[in-house]
Amino acid sequence: MAMSDSSSLEPDGGNSYLHDDELIRGIEMLFYAYRDFTSDPDEILKTYGFGRAHHRVVHFVGRNPGMTVTELLAILKVTKQSLSRVLSQLVAEGFIAQEKGSRDRRQRLLSLTAKGKILFSELSSPQKARVAKAYREAGAEAVAGYRKVLADLLNAEERAAVLKSVERS
Repeated sequence: MAMSDSSSLEPDGGNSYLHDDELIRGIEMLFYAYRDFTSDPDEILKTYGFGRAHHRVVHFVGRNPGMTVTELLAILKVTKQSLSRVLSQLVAEGFIAQEKGSRDRRQRLLSLTAKGKILFSELSSPQKARVAKAYREAGAEAVAGYRKVLADLLNAEERAAVLKSVERS
């Protein structure tokens, strides 16, 4: 009789890092790391009256100038309604510009304004410093392993597109 919960995971070739307790530790570390990784931007966002959804929009529009709303929806995997609320606020407050597409006038192409680029930099600077410190302390081999682990955490059907997207710059 096969068990379907995580306690049924057997170590792979004696690799202790695949034991249930180690997997749970890894999951917990992800939660703590995300909490701390987002803490600095969260404080900055509060001064603007924004939340993490605003941060994600600013990040992906900043990384993909000229992207369509449809492309942003696909990346964020949120409803049109929830994106609309956040995007409308960012546009109204002058952080994001929307232009009609040259081939399809129904498309809205998104880009950061000068004000949006400043916010992008404010939000990413403490995160870049945190990642740079961790990378320096871990070393190149560990960074390569970390990137491999993150890539393998991505849904398989989207992995290639996501990796292509993050490697383009």
